[in-house]
Amino acid sequence: MLIGGLQKTSLLDYPGKISAIVFTQGCNFRCPYCHNPELLKADGNTLNMSVSTVLDFLKTRRGKLDGVVITGGEPCLHADLPEFIKEIKQLGFLVKLDTNGSCPGMLERLINENLLDYIAMDIKAPPDKYPLIAGVKTDVEKIQQSAKLIMESKIDYEFRTTVLKSMLNFEDFEKIGSFIRGARRYYLQKFVPSKALDENLLTNYENYTNDELMNICELLRLHVNFVHVR
Repeated sequence: MLIGGLQKTSLLDYPGKISAIVFTQGCNFRCPYCHNPELLKADGNTLNMSVSTVLDFLKTRRGKLDGVVITGGEPCLHADLPEFIKEIKQLGFLVKLDTNGSCPGMLERLINENLLDYIAMDIKAPPDKYPLIAGVKTDVEKIQQSAKLIMESKIDYEFRTTVLKSMLNFEDFEKIGSFIRGARRYYLQKFVPSKALDENLLTNYENYTNDELMNICELLRLHVNFVHVR
């Protein structure tokens, strides 16, 4: 595991739980609005904590934290992710995984081995726009496989999309609704210009108004059970 950072406490990242956040290093996408650009390359140039350091910290937080969020980067790129999660679970913590859905094989293994308690999967765009938003050539079938695995599992989950008006229009959201039809929970996340891979977005961006976002939510509720704006 390449671990690029550790946030010791969060009240927001695991719904209803107090958690720590482990940031893995390396990602196969290059989304222009990425808020963790320092984690994209798996080159060892960031914090790079050892697994033992993370586990030693978690041992001191038993009874104080409910769970651990594993995010990135893209955690599912790491072949030893299942073993890492097993060690976290043995300490008595719930585990939430954040993923871009590009590695359905790893996701299926984690689900089948009962290693996950919550999954948050990013839906970057409708299928035809995935390469544009993800910033790389994308195998959309793998994204579809991951979404299907999640929806058919017994694990609690959410889908979520970062929203920029210049990148996704109303028609795109209608396509996304069809893409994840029947999903349990879907969040629209406003772009926050604090940090981004494309630094031009920090000063040159346009968000939807609250009224426009509510209209998008109504559109999506034709396909998805619960839709909310964060």
